[in-house]
Amino acid sequence: MYAQLAKPLYDSFVSGPFVFAGPCALESFELALETAHAVKEAASACGLTAVFKSSYDKANRTSLSSFRGPGISKGLEWLARIKEETGLPVVTDIHEPEQAAPVAEVADILQIPAFLCRQTSLLLAAAQTGRIINVKKGQFVAPWDMKPALDKLFSTGNRCILLTERGASFGYNNLVVDFRSLPIMQSFGVPVVFDATHSVQLPGGQGGCSGGDRQYVPKLARAAVAAGVNGVFLECHPDPDKALCDGPNSWPLEKLAPLLKDLSTIWNIDYAC
Repeated sequence: MYAQLAKPLYDSFVSGPFVFAGPCALESFELALETAHAVKEAASACGLTAVFKSSYDKANRTSLSSFRGPGISKGLEWLARIKEETGLPVVTDIHEPEQAAPVAEVADILQIPAFLCRQTSLLLAAAQTGRIINVKKGQFVAPWDMKPALDKLFSTGNRCILLTERGASFGYNNLVVDFRSLPIMQSFGVPVVFDATHSVQLPGGQGGCSGGDRQYVPKLARAAVAAGVNGVFLECHPDPDKALCDGPNSWPLEKLAPLLKDLSTIWNIDYAC
């Protein structure tokens, strides 16, 4: 349905570096809008294509009491207003096949969460909308095992697909990044994104919620860009220590511009091999 709209944005991901950035979950419209404006300004100054990211519902929280977001109705209303006021495209998660069509009415990119990267019905429903699809590689999945997921998506005729690396399980409550996964997944013929903030997450590391160590975000992001990744995914927040979701691994909004400047500089290096 949205194939003609998806192609120009997808082509920009193929041809140049880009960033997905925003708070983990939609906490309030005001906070989301403030963040979106900051993301747009920081990315524009570096010549990067920017996409605002945030979730209307985080369905895979550690605890029943964890904050999930405003829900699909209010969340999509906020995302639509943010698109209108900033001009930024938006990406948000879907968790069930029935969510694909209504979310595609607003979101430019439908994101498949890592835990759901092999869910056939969800992948097909998302791809059939014609929107760009971003599939996060599960922490339990080898990079070469994302090829079958791509084949499911391609079977619908939708070729506007992204894959995202977000670390692999390394014992209990820890993740490790194998940077070989970036060129491996790029060899499938799609742009690859590196999730620099979820890669420093400690899943379930605080008992009732996930922990993280944001000091390593810039180091991993720079390494991924040096390795040739197409885009970077960053959760950012005006006050990460008070964020209602994924604060320990979120990057401070005030430090976003310097980080994107560093990444842009590395992207512009002309490597000999």
